Amino acid sequence: MSTTVCRARLSRHVFRTVQLRRCYSAPASVSLLGKDYPRDSTTNITSAIIDKVGRNLYMNPSHPLGILQMLISSHFRDFNSMTGFTPVVTPAQNFDDLGFTADHPGRAATDSYYINRELMLRTHTSAHEVEVFARQERKWLLSADVYRRDEIDASHYPVFHQMEGARVFSADAAGKAELEEDNERLSHHLSRSNIVIEDVPHITPANPHQAAHDPVLAELVARNLKLSLNGLMLTLFGGNAGEGAGEPLRVRWIEAYFPFTTPSYEVEVFFRGKWLEILGCGVVQQQTLDRARVPDSISWAFGLGLERIAMILFSIPDIRLFWSQDPRFTSQFAAGQISTFKPYSKYPACYKDVSFWLPDTGLHDNDFCDLVRDTAGDLVQDVVLIDSFTHPKTNRSSKCYRVNYCSMDRSLSNEETNALHQQVISTLKDKFGVEIR
Repeated sequence: MSTTVCRARLSRHVFRTVQLRRCYSAPASVSLLGKDYPRDSTTNITSAIIDKVGRNLYMNPSHPLGILQMLISSHFRDFNSMTGFTPVVTPAQNFDDLGFTADHPGRAATDSYYINRELMLRTHTSAHEVEVFARQERKWLLSADVYRRDEIDASHYPVFHQMEGARVFSADAAGKAELEEDNERLSHHLSRSNIVIEDVPHITPANPHQAAHDPVLAELVARNLKLSLNGLMLTLFGGNAGEGAGEPLRVRWIEAYFPFTTPSYEVEVFFRGKWLEILGCGVVQQQTLDRARVPDSISWAFGLGLERIAMILFSIPDIRLFWSQDPRFTSQFAAGQISTFKPYSKYPACYKDVSFWLPDTGLHDNDFCDLVRDTAGDLVQDVVLIDSFTHPKTNRSSKCYRVNYCSMDRSLSNEETNALHQQVISTLKDKFGVEIR
């Protein structure tokens, strides 16, 4: 963002920059999972994120995420269910190997956490697709924690958990026969189940098969994908949709776009009176299989967010709760059981506003949210941009954010909230050189 600045203001900016470098001299390396990685100008991972790496909530069988992960694994019982992959990957693994364009917004430092220019924290489980396909796995599931810079509210958190699945078929007559047999089996099961499916054509001009694929085989694979996931929706939601006894589960398919699949789809479920997006999926880009050196094959894949589904199934209202170690939360869940969360926190929220002129270089919303998370942690319920203003004469821009402080476990005093907010403001000034209005 370019603005006209006078010499005096420029001097103040230089002074702030010197202060910033003096007060925010970071250690020379980032320590993750017992290993040190060198920092550089790309490093943007924060201490709040480092603290979450390695917690592996989805591997606790009595945690809602672990319960859901096991439920999905048990549905695909003949798939190899894998965990334990390091979250540290290269940008090539995370983006290039999957066909992301060079200008894809997900690559930006405002969207992803970089350890340095050579390494980052994965933003999705698909970062391991080539690696797993290269092991010659034909039916597999992979569960892991993923990291994205994001807004602060009840349904977004910079660390969450995904589960991915894929199935590979031979691109020959044997593969075609396997698909036809499996599609018949799955269709027969669904025809006897209490489910209504709103489908879309498997292949369309707007959602085409890949040039490298035989169109008949691609359609069979897309159908197998849909039938397999309709069965998963029955397992997850068939007895929990809340539409009344005897009412069928309603599932609908929507054409979508993902860089790493085509054709691509999203799946929605009608749950407790509204349509909810559950997962994305499609036929894997052939270049991914080629990179993995899996010749003469075709595959489908899906990916889902465990938090999104767990919040629905367990009626958990705030994504921060998944990280709570309060016995009032943890004691409500048991391995293998879907239970309704009973809220125990009715602590009042306390909001504070902060308004400031942006620095000449600008300030991304995610930069502000990361600063708030790093300062106040999970005591912040949400952050909302309530005003944005550009001065008509000076062309200077300002923003005003409302920070909503609310603990899940106790009441926050006004004095405590004021102290937290002052720390946010102080860090904001020191780190980014903003001018408070």
